[in-house]
Amino acid sequence: MANIFTRIKDSIAADLHEAIDNKEQKNPISVLNHYLRQCENETEKVRKLVERQYLLKEEFSREYNEASQLAEKRKHQADIAQKAGEAELYEFALKEQAYYEERVTRLHDSLQQTTRQLEELEQKYEEMKHKLKDMHIKRLELMGRENIARAHYRMNKVVENNNYSTKSFSKFNEMESYLDRLEHQVNSTYHRNTIDTRIAQLEKQLKKEETSTIS
Repeated sequence: MANIFTRIKDSIAADLHEAIDNKEQKNPISVLNHYLRQCENETEKVRKLVERQYLLKEEFSREYNEASQLAEKRKHQADIAQKAGEAELYEFALKEQAYYEERVTRLHDSLQQTTRQLEELEQKYEEMKHKLKDMHIKRLELMGRENIARAHYRMNKVVENNNYSTKSFSKFNEMESYLDRLEHQVNSTYHRNTIDTRIAQLEKQLKKEETSTIS
């Protein structure tokens, strides 16, 4: 039965890898984005672990300081009880001092271990952030190369396909012809309006001269 489940699991895994491989061939950037999101999720998990470890270290530190203070307090009380000749009170304070000192030792070891673990997590988190940043940069570089490759592919397709090429260049020719016609129309209108205005000015000037001559 176990072998059957193992074969089923291996078969599903193989199909999954095949699907990913096919997708990667069709759209490698999409697969890369998928992996990047997974890496971002893992990095976020480590960040949360770092935060929890900080809180744990602070808690151990508080407990350690409290136990140290109580051990010192019981030591002082034991000295007073001994000097006062209170044997029973002295024994109680002494036991309490020993109890707290044992707790101090345990908490000190736990605090040291937690601090080391925190440093390891911080280093791992920083490494993961750097790697994630490098992967984002690599993704941008690959996207740029992919865009260039697609652009070259399209340009080569235009050059190699005569019909497509002719159709594309005809669009440019149509646009150039339209611009030429529009420019000619504008220039003609401008010159016509200019000539009309100039002739009208000349006629007005000639009439003034004729009037002046008759007078």
